[in-house]
Amino acid sequence: MSRIGERKLVIPEGVTATLEGSEVTIKGSKGELKLNVSPLIEVKIEEGSIKTIQKNPSKEANMVQGTSNSLINNMLIGVSKGFEKGLEAVGVGYRFNVQGNKIVVNAGFSHPVEVLIPEGLSAELVSATEITIKGIDKQKVSEFAANVRKIREPEPYKGKGIRYKDEVVRRKEGKKAA
Repeated sequence: MSRIGERKLVIPEGVTATLEGSEVTIKGSKGELKLNVSPLIEVKIEEGSIKTIQKNPSKEANMVQGTSNSLINNMLIGVSKGFEKGLEAVGVGYRFNVQGNKIVVNAGFSHPVEVLIPEGLSAELVSATEITIKGIDKQKVSEFAANVRKIREPEPYKGKGIRYKDEVVRRKEGKKAA
């Protein structure tokens, strides 16, 4: 029995949830998100709460129930509060710059790297070395932040690179002199 799938999701104030066939639509102050639900589970919306129920209990239905419940919960949080992911550039000359719908990253290469900001997301420059990516879809925010981080991942010897705001880079000891 899925423990996450069994939880009741409370719909926040100012958010509406509708069910059309197998598609759950959630609208809030920040936008609208849709999710196609698997035929193995059923979604019930009643009196300010959402619940996922397995149609025929099985191992696969159990997994899908927990996943669907978590995705719907992320949608509820996204349209009411939104998601954000912070990145910081550590290193001499490493910096971010936001120009319209793209981020220009200087990360120790011979050229600046330009990354287009996907539709539905926004990037806010906190300082020259810090940037915050915001949006209502948790998966899009996390995926875009990972793609920006992938430009220059933090290396373990000096700690230089682009890292998440709360990331701890495990440092290694370098070569020892004889």
